[in-house]
Amino acid sequence: MTADKIKTEALMFIKDHPLLSSKEIHDSLDQRLAYATVKRILSQFIKEGMVIAQGRGKATRYKVSSYYELLYPIGVETYFKKEQDDRRIQDGFNFLLINDTLQRTNLFDEKERAHLNSFHTKFEKNIAGLSSAEYSKELERLAIDLSWKSSQIEGNTYSLLETERLLKEQEIAKGKPKDDATMLLNHKEAINFIIEHPDYVVPLTVRSIEDIHSILIKDLGVDRNIRQRRVGVTGTNYKPLDNEYQIREALNDMCMLINKKEDVFDKSLLALTLLSYIQAFADGNKRTARIVSNAILIAHRHCPLSFRTVDPIDYKKAMLIFYEQNNIHAFKEIFITQYEFAVNTYF
Repeated sequence: MTADKIKTEALMFIKDHPLLSSKEIHDSLDQRLAYATVKRILSQFIKEGMVIAQGRGKATRYKVSSYYELLYPIGVETYFKKEQDDRRIQDGFNFLLINDTLQRTNLFDEKERAHLNSFHTKFEKNIAGLSSAEYSKELERLAIDLSWKSSQIEGNTYSLLETERLLKEQEIAKGKPKDDATMLLNHKEAINFIIEHPDYVVPLTVRSIEDIHSILIKDLGVDRNIRQRRVGVTGTNYKPLDNEYQIREALNDMCMLINKKEDVFDKSLLALTLLSYIQAFADGNKRTARIVSNAILIAHRHCPLSFRTVDPIDYKKAMLIFYEQNNIHAFKEIFITQYEFAVNTYF
């Protein structure tokens, strides 16, 4: 067994069996491993912030850290082989996630950050060679794709071609629900708003989030304000907050966290995931999250995301894992892939 496989096996065992001693961990792993090797691995995990040691001497017990819980790779297909009632999950809102874990954690490691920054540099070079008209044309193309995909993730039945006709020529597709056209037109209006007011989310406030949400749900029969009743999430037993004051407090904490972060990619990904996790509104939470996340990118002169090549099922699975395990790995992969796609496709 390779060193990496040994470390992976040890980490997964500690995650599934928290608060065991080093001797108990050693006895449960590959018997060919020396006890001293296991102790050395545990020390390395602690140094890297992946494992926490509790107690002293022979009474020391080990468990994975909140940092590891947030970032370790979860096999998506394996995870969803279990039905929602059989999955071991964090079924309630985790107050420590925003106020502790994410305060101390950089979402992207050095390699991932360098990769994203290389594409940002490419984006800057690309747009430097575009005229104002050419740049606006590319942004318009991205906005149409984003309106279509963001709506499709929510069950909208318009095709990309039908979306383009609607948004460019106001041509409503025959046989489609009226709300589908309204949702798409609202998306385009919200995107136009953040393009025209790039500083509207700097700093990010609850008010700016509410205003963007109001644009997205206009004429769809959805309450504009922060919800005052319980809401369920399809496909999971995760229960969002059901108290208006706690919801508002969570939004305020999220805004402070995002405003405090220096890295633009961290800011954008946090908005994308946390607005969905908090579920502040009766409907339109994920739509609002995608637009606010893009507003942050645009405000800091980064390339926005269209999500055009995302499979809606993959998107929802990544989101459910974040709800249930507070693990961002699958969603981070989507974010990185879509940033690459946007830079390569539009500009």
